[in-house]
Amino acid sequence: MAVRALFGEVALSPAETFEDVFKAVAEGTCDCGVVPIENSLTGSVHRNYDLLLEHPLWIVGEVKLRIVHHLIAMPGVRLEEVRRAYSHPQALEQCRAFLRERGIEPVSVYDTAGAVRLLKERGLKDAAAIASAQAARDYGMEVLVSDIAEHRENFTRFLAIGREPARDLHDPKTSIVFALKNIPGALFRALSVFALRDIDLMKIESRPIRGKPWQYMFYLDFDGGMDEERCRRAVDHLSEIATFLRMLGSYDKGKEVEDRPYLREPL
Repeated sequence: MAVRALFGEVALSPAETFEDVFKAVAEGTCDCGVVPIENSLTGSVHRNYDLLLEHPLWIVGEVKLRIVHHLIAMPGVRLEEVRRAYSHPQALEQCRAFLRERGIEPVSVYDTAGAVRLLKERGLKDAAAIASAQAARDYGMEVLVSDIAEHRENFTRFLAIGREPARDLHDPKTSIVFALKNIPGALFRALSVFALRDIDLMKIESRPIRGKPWQYMFYLDFDGGMDEERCRRAVDHLSEIATFLRMLGSYDKGKEVEDRPYLREPL
């Protein structure tokens, strides 16, 4: 659903791991990849921050998808027959109260749609999956209970990654990653280059530097694109302070989209 919100009706190439997505784009197997970067309830997907640094790719877009979790089962299965629920660990965590109240055992698998496929392939009659309405439609399964998460305001922000930077931007934001000397006031001085130019900082995330205990990289999103002079000057100023700086991309701010199935034939 995130891919279609970003690119429309395109050929999809699913991957089991985030590493596989980055590798497919870097090697040219796929034109672009789409990965989650943060959830409004459970926070950042740290592995994908690390992979952004490990691969020579650009962020070219984003979308904020409202997540609605459904309990999905084989046709004819009743709710009282369900003993186990398969899904991604984050989905299981977000639906913990629902599962606990009904005595359903959570079972982790690598993704939500994959959980629905597992049910179908194994023909499980005493289990269900937690996934989207799109997954239920794709695999010809039935939704037993809709909207089972503890919190309705549940959004996941997805990034699109590509081999070339985005062009023709309309309402851009920019992502960078940088490192600083481990001295008092270093981060304050780094962030002040944006405050001095009235540039809104939208997110900051720190990640450990491998091989250097207690030292960190800082991932920063700010309002504006690198075609704006104030943004260029801020990044140039930051480069004078930082020990490392890399541009991850300028791209249009993502719209919020609802979780609703696209109309296509079941698999």
